[in-house]
Amino acid sequence: MSCIGRRSVSPLEWDGPKDETMTTQLDMLMEKLREVQSEIEVELAKRREELRFHFENRRIVFEEEMLRVQRAIKTGLARYIRDANPWIMLSAPVIYSLIVPIALVDLWVMAYQAICFPIYKIPKARRRDYLVFDRHHLAYLNTLEKINCAYCSYANGAVAFVREVASRTEVYWCPIKHARRILGPHPHYQGFADFGDAEGFRAKQARMKDGVKIVEAG
Repeated sequence: MSCIGRRSVSPLEWDGPKDETMTTQLDMLMEKLREVQSEIEVELAKRREELRFHFENRRIVFEEEMLRVQRAIKTGLARYIRDANPWIMLSAPVIYSLIVPIALVDLWVMAYQAICFPIYKIPKARRRDYLVFDRHHLAYLNTLEKINCAYCSYANGAVAFVREVASRTEVYWCPIKHARRILGPHPHYQGFADFGDAEGFRAKQARMKDGVKIVEAG
């Protein structure tokens, strides 16, 4: 899934002094992580230059020569369908049917955030930062491929939005790390109190009386 041009949400910054449990070594590792993220952005910019496209008023514009190359390798819609695996064609209704539960969860979470976040004093996650539709600019995709890409963009973007809302909810209600290692923790997880650190947990709760502080990076 393309993340070019997307805004990212940086890890949670607590409104108050750092816990004593937050070691200098962890601070150094987090700083290295931020440096690596900056280096990745630089490399992505170089790659955009290699692929000969740029942004104009938030639109993606390819050089004409690159567009000609893309159109030359495009697979026509009729051929794409004719050469498709029959089992893939038969399974299409199953994968497309997922749009219903995903859309329902998306709408439900939007309503939850709109109603509850102001009460909890949690900054709202901007849904538009997670839904990115830009693959239709690619001339080497046929109509069906563009539809499929749009579907994947929505499904993954909606799930990412839901995860961010859920993670901000966890910041407010239960900012405690698990005893066991978890895969793919959300950006705010490192700011949580250590498992078993009762004083650290209560201290974090006290700091959130005036609201949760979320720092968003552009």
